[in-house]
Amino acid sequence: MNQVAMVIDLNKCIGCQTCTAACKSMWTDEPGQEYMLWNNVETVPGCGYPKDWEQDGGGWVDGKLRPGRLPEPADYGMDLEVNHQEVYFEGSEQRLQAKPRAAAPRPDEPAGKTSPLRILNNEPEPEEPSKDPQQWGANWDEDSSSGEYPNNYHFYLPRLCNHCTKPLCLEACPTRAIYRREQDGVVLIDQDKCKGFRECNKACPYDKIYFNHVTGKSQKCIFCFPRLEEGVAPACARQCPGRLRFVGFLDDEDGPIHRLVYGFMVALPLHPEYGTEPNVFYVPPILPPTFDEEGEISDQERVPTEYLESLFGDGVGHALETLEAEMEKTQRGEQSELMDLLIAKDWKAMFAIPDVKYA
Repeated sequence: MNQVAMVIDLNKCIGCQTCTAACKSMWTDEPGQEYMLWNNVETVPGCGYPKDWEQDGGGWVDGKLRPGRLPEPADYGMDLEVNHQEVYFEGSEQRLQAKPRAAAPRPDEPAGKTSPLRILNNEPEPEEPSKDPQQWGANWDEDSSSGEYPNNYHFYLPRLCNHCTKPLCLEACPTRAIYRREQDGVVLIDQDKCKGFRECNKACPYDKIYFNHVTGKSQKCIFCFPRLEEGVAPACARQCPGRLRFVGFLDDEDGPIHRLVYGFMVALPLHPEYGTEPNVFYVPPILPPTFDEEGEISDQERVPTEYLESLFGDGVGHALETLEAEMEKTQRGEQSELMDLLIAKDWKAMFAIPDVKYA
């Protein structure tokens, strides 16, 4: 079986959420999908989306399925009502009708002309004064650092369905609505067969399957397979301004995926201990050096290797050593095939999608 895969270079992700917006606008704009982020970018260390997904369980244990906890609605956060109409439409109409002025608006200008964005439904209901307003949502803890200044740290982690080689969602589905395509290994949910039992939600240790409460069906990332069939990379990869997503087939020895995963061995799966054999891989980040008490550069690592290993497994040490060695080569003026590949000067070369015959 051909297996399509993705490599994400975390050294280049700036957390701009362009990939999230590209996915959201293309695939999840129907009723019941408001809270769905098939692709999202989290700040780590952090709680993620849904909240504390890494503590929800799931995965393979001794070759057997281990169901996890079903996320609560509060783990995603409620839909927020924002005064967009007032700011972008009513205010715009009033500004167009007003006489042009050279001076900036005064702070005491009437509401409607310069009204700020604000959340309208984030207050407890009068009849439920003890009810808390929204306490979580996507990117709730964005840019929150760990550690102590000036050696605090954080980085960004884009997440999507891993289209695993051993998908737990497929194993858990009682109606066999979930399947892997032979052409490319993309894992899909047949919406006609899905009965909404949500066993797949419990099984997926990455919490990347969502439940549509309007249709009563489970839904998730489809790796933009209609685009793949036309030789076009997924929207999240094509729209990324940082050129950090590589797309290709694992068995294509001349493609970027095979070279990064098996050749240089610098691209690692997220939480390999779950046993699903994910097909989304990450190049671990190298952050700036730390400082000692005198303000001088120290040898202490900014991101603890133990934390990176908790995310990407035992291969972190080798990956970081390889990256640093290749970076030093370029600093000496020598050629580095790995650095040339990761810099991605040739944008189209990042998407090595072979001409696969689709049924």
